[in-house]
Amino acid sequence: MFENEIAKIIVNAAYKIHRQLGPGLLESSYEACLIYELSNSGLTVASQVGLPLIYDTVHLNCGYRIDLLVEDMVIVEIKAVNELQNIHQAQLITYLKLSGCKLGLLINFNVPQIKSGIKRLINGYLEA
Repeated sequence: MFENEIAKIIVNAAYKIHRQLGPGLLESSYEACLIYELSNSGLTVASQVGLPLIYDTVHLNCGYRIDLLVEDMVIVEIKAVNELQNIHQAQLITYLKLSGCKLGLLINFNVPQIKSGIKRLINGYLEA
């Protein structure tokens, strides 16, 4: 399965969750629901994955954690904020660089319509 196919399943699951629950819950609630939905779709999902920073030749455990890593290919960062900020995108760009993953999804569930809360990042560049 390719990244775009995985991303489509993730986005559809986010739509389903948002349709049922709406905005206003904690990030951890949406994370648990997304893990449930993606696992039921047959995808492998790892949550709160530690991500070391490699500086020079040293692996430093700086506390970076990926919310969800789906099929070891797609990073999902979950938010429940009033609006996404540049720092949220910078966080995902950093995770993509450190992990070597090509595709990341930034999903903010605290929006009236989930469509406006989903951002795709590829190799550090925001897709229009």
